Amino acid sequence: MSTLDDVRAALAGDRARKVAYPRRLHRLQVLGTAPVGAGLLRVRLGGDDLAGLTSHPEAVDEHVKLLFPDPVGGALRLPEQRGEELAWPTPRPTSRDYSVRRRTADALEVDVVLHPGGLASDWAAAAAPGDDLWLVGPPDGLVVPTTYDRYLFAGDLAASPVVARWLETAPAGTRGWALVEVAGPHEEHPLTGPPGVEVRWVHRGDAPPGTTEVLVDAVRAVEVPDGASLFVWAAGEASCLRPLRRWARDERGLPRAATSISGWWKRGSAGTPAGA
Repeated sequence: MSTLDDVRAALAGDRARKVAYPRRLHRLQVLGTAPVGAGLLRVRLGGDDLAGLTSHPEAVDEHVKLLFPDPVGGALRLPEQRGEELAWPTPRPTSRDYSVRRRTADALEVDVVLHPGGLASDWAAAAAPGDDLWLVGPPDGLVVPTTYDRYLFAGDLAASPVVARWLETAPAGTRGWALVEVAGPHEEHPLTGPPGVEVRWVHRGDAPPGTTEVLVDAVRAVEVPDGASLFVWAAGEASCLRPLRRWARDERGLPRAATSISGWWKRGSAGTPAGA
């Protein structure tokens, strides 16, 4: 059975699950960059090696691992491809994980959060067409069934590529909510989804990312119709999202299979999908 068959089976199932992909190393080239609002920079990657990268639009949550030279010494250490698996050197290469925003026939897009001093952020800001980038393709993809009555996707700016991808790929009759935390209107950017999904921007103002409960409060304020089955996906700063797990489990009574709530990054730490 192919990964596409696995994805289709998961879409028709009764619980979200990750579909495993072949683990492959890819050498891609920068095709171009473009701002997305004031806080994100979209990097388009392509090249001959893109053809072997597994990605399915129906798997709304996929991550690639971007590989960078070591900060000290500048050596670029790469894993060795062994069939469909990778053998990693010790110590492991310097890397950052990023969500796949979109995969087309000729490009892979990732949206990088811009912030001073971030390894991936600084690289993206300086990236020029033709620059090489080594990455490891998605090891898997999260597939959410189309069988729920309502869906709630919530996240901060780093998680917004997954929210945007879900909105673009959700069936026309999908109903639910998409909540994205940003500093203010300057970080908002177009999000298009089914007419039954309400998009809400949650502003935290001057507070630094990962220091407020505005997103949690906005999620808890959503009014889900009585008796409606609900799936919840949320990602952001680890400590900020802890209350959402309790809310989903204790207040909403959702089974674990009906949620995917992940702390993608931790304030003060580097090396997470939020970028550093």
